[in-house]
Amino acid sequence: MSSPPSVAAVPPRPATRREWWGLAVLVLPTLLLALDMTVLHLAAPHLSADLRPSSSELLWILDIYGFMIAGFLVTMGTLGDRIGRRRLLLAGAFAFGVASVLAALSTSAAMLIATRALLGIAGATLMPSTLSLIRNMFHVERERTVAITVWMTGFIVGSAIGPLVGGALLEYFPWGSVFLLGVPVMLVLLVAGPLLLPEFRDDAAGPLDLPSALLCVGMLLAVIFGIKSVARDGVTLQALAAIVLGLAVGVLFVRRQRRLAQPMFDLGLFANRGFSVSVVAMLLTILALSGTWLMVFQYLQGVLGLSPLDAGIVMLPPALLQVAASMWVPRLARGYPPERLVSAGLLLALPGFVAMMLVGGPASVWLLVGGTSLLGIGVMPMMILGTDLVVGAAPPTKTGAAAATSETATELGMALGIAIIGSVGAAVYRGHMLAELPEGLPPELAASAVDTLGGALGAAELLPGEAGAALLHAAREAFSAALHVNSVIGAAIMLATALIAALFLRRAEAPVPGTPPPAP
Repeated sequence: MSSPPSVAAVPPRPATRREWWGLAVLVLPTLLLALDMTVLHLAAPHLSADLRPSSSELLWILDIYGFMIAGFLVTMGTLGDRIGRRRLLLAGAFAFGVASVLAALSTSAAMLIATRALLGIAGATLMPSTLSLIRNMFHVERERTVAITVWMTGFIVGSAIGPLVGGALLEYFPWGSVFLLGVPVMLVLLVAGPLLLPEFRDDAAGPLDLPSALLCVGMLLAVIFGIKSVARDGVTLQALAAIVLGLAVGVLFVRRQRRLAQPMFDLGLFANRGFSVSVVAMLLTILALSGTWLMVFQYLQGVLGLSPLDAGIVMLPPALLQVAASMWVPRLARGYPPERLVSAGLLLALPGFVAMMLVGGPASVWLLVGGTSLLGIGVMPMMILGTDLVVGAAPPTKTGAAAATSETATELGMALGIAIIGSVGAAVYRGHMLAELPEGLPPELAASAVDTLGGALGAAELLPGEAGAALLHAAREAFSAALHVNSVIGAAIMLATALIAALFLRRAEAPVPGTPPPAP
């Protein structure tokens, strides 16, 4: 009896025109989220003057969005695997548009924090859906790398046009207008998505585990609250209790995932070295960047005195250089192994931090432009190839969870960078202000000036000539010192990340489309 004929492996199907047009639709959410983050940094001085948030409230306005995204990404990624990734994407687009309108109408710092939290929950539906759809639409590895590069470029383009569009809006309209940018983008996505995007879901997936989702969110928020409290007020019983509670909840979350037959977060994905090392390296890269990057637009406006529009124009060349660099990553990846390309890029970013450490005086603008250019170019290999390794390491049925893990790493890195490094910078600012604060200031103006740069600028306007000039000089010197300290911390983290990539990505297996990761 003759043996059955062997079946040759079927090569992956190349993408068609519809997939590439669908990719253009998937870039829209990335463009929007970059716009939202960039214009908020521009609007920070304006909303500070209007809503008068404390330094703690201002940090929460900036980072609650990232916290909620990081907390809900895994839940939304697994939800997309169950109900359909396109359906979740469109539902999230609608919710994001509604939350954007509510944020624009905020009348207090508390209301803006709440609406930013809603934006974060809605944003958590967008990113894993887009990235998992790319994994299911592009099966050829080279095409998938190009698609992820285009997807990642949406962030850069959004960062490039965000300052220009946001700066123009802030010249003529209130700060709430910057949130309305998301409404037309979401309308386009809602119209074009059903026409160009296919639907994917895991029919064998079990029901969504609500207790796991609650444990995940509670773990993140408790730990971050404790870290922020330590950075602002020192080691207190309340801060330690929050951190311990968050870690305890994290232990319960991990144990629950190991017991469930269909876990919300598949811990087995971390058995793949390319997956696990890329996730850690991406988190550390964004953590190193965000603490410094947060201060650039505040420095341009608050210290150098540029208008929002002028600040956006100044930061346009670095964004354009970053776009050009991202287009070269797929080409370079064909001739160089990922660990060499990634570590070289991260080492290239180190002189960017050095430029930030030297900021001060008339050459500050050029140092900021050169520093941010090197930072943006240097991190692109890590972000593109790391995302490709993470998404490609997962089987097609787990792409939602894998994409959510990748986005959780970046969003959590950003949130931690703002919370930890940003809080360190705030402490440095307050220390310098307390030492250099001019004598004889009214108590309420002194407290406002010591709290934030925006408060100091507002207080200086209310003081007579020499007193106002002295306060303004002290605030600018204090903020420069905070930028220098944050840059030193970022450089140390970036160097450690480059070493991790060089040592451990070297032994990482390349992702094979359609194959599951090894069992733990």
